[in-house]
Amino acid sequence: MLLCNGSPIDLLTNNEAETKIDAMMKAKPFYKNLPPLEAFPSKESMTLKPGEIPQYVTDYAPLVFLYSEERYLPYDIEKYVGHFRPTWRNGSTINIPGKDENDPYYKNQKLHLSDLEKLPKSTKEELVFLSSLEDFDTDPDWLTGKYNKPNFYNGEIKNAPATLIVTDKGNGWVDAYWFYFYSFNLGPFVMGFGPFGDHVGDWEHSLVRFYKGEPVVVWMSAHGGGGAYFYDHMEKESLEETGICIGNGKQPAIFSARGTHANYPSTGQHSHDLPYAILSDFTDRGGLWNPALNYLAYTFTPDEESNEMKLNYGNGSQPFRETKYGNWLLYDGAWGDPKLDPSDPRQHWSPFEWKYIDGPTGPLTKNLVRISACQRAKWWNFWNGCNIRRYIQYGEGVFDQEGNNSCGSLYVHFQNKWIRKIVELITWRGWICFIVDLFYG
Repeated sequence: MLLCNGSPIDLLTNNEAETKIDAMMKAKPFYKNLPPLEAFPSKESMTLKPGEIPQYVTDYAPLVFLYSEERYLPYDIEKYVGHFRPTWRNGSTINIPGKDENDPYYKNQKLHLSDLEKLPKSTKEELVFLSSLEDFDTDPDWLTGKYNKPNFYNGEIKNAPATLIVTDKGNGWVDAYWFYFYSFNLGPFVMGFGPFGDHVGDWEHSLVRFYKGEPVVVWMSAHGGGGAYFYDHMEKESLEETGICIGNGKQPAIFSARGTHANYPSTGQHSHDLPYAILSDFTDRGGLWNPALNYLAYTFTPDEESNEMKLNYGNGSQPFRETKYGNWLLYDGAWGDPKLDPSDPRQHWSPFEWKYIDGPTGPLTKNLVRISACQRAKWWNFWNGCNIRRYIQYGEGVFDQEGNNSCGSLYVHFQNKWIRKIVELITWRGWICFIVDLFYG
């Protein structure tokens, strides 16, 4: 790895760098004075044309550190759907309109990506599923994506395009949603039990929110929730032809968790939903993926004639690939098999959840018109808060920790270990911080 500013140890005695870091730890007050975002902006308040992908969106695209021992890597959605047929929850096959009887895929209604837009619409009562044509429990190559490791020098994964959807939020605001697809989600363990919550197909995403071309907020998905941070406070990297360049980059770094692919801003062990690491994700500095080198591009903007949101093809990394793939984004069903029946020998019950659950729904179901940076509030967040954090929430752990513990910025100010222990005791070793963090971030 290259160092853009010499050795990191030089920064410890660099007063200018220390001043800059200190300034970054304070939220810019003018953020509060900026004009409001609009979920459905008028034509007059919009700054982008349908299908327009500004250069700054890819310039500030997130870089994703995959877990070093990740078993389930990113995958190509076009190749993925060829291993499925559409079904209802009860397993009955859905016939694809216009299917050619001479097509070798006809017998099992095997899918092409462009077939997705022809499938019935899902409802609350009945969801459309993609059911595997072979046993996914045997870890076939299309499930693991084992060959899709990022290029060491530029971070490209040639056979796994990301999906970029840009939405204009009016008054100079632009949201860039980066979607990352994995063929399988390996669920977490709870106190040694598991895994549970496994599912075929896995969509994760991040949001970079811009104001007049400058990044302001970065949000990362994790288990239906996620975390938002001011861009200035995120770790940022860059990728050059000669390899990874540490320091003075501008692309925010995101860390993808082992198996679940939940996204975090740092390495280590991360608790989610439950305190004290009862339920945890794990991240580290594995292969660095640069989705901006291989991506599909779309815009999602209001249509004046229909008064609805309309999807338009953008200028992705390969010309006309979006046209070839068709309107697959309009598919609103699940991207994997339904929850396995308890009688299925592959299904198991843990103390918390079944091993195999329903596959997830796709990008357009992720609340892309949101004004809040967060996709949605968790079940316990009755006040629907969405805190944009000023401080990185560092991972915990013994061997893989790179930062502070759950009270992060508080404990690090106490250099005397005895004073720090007293403060830790007063805060119940982070429990109070966990509660305060729910409200204030």
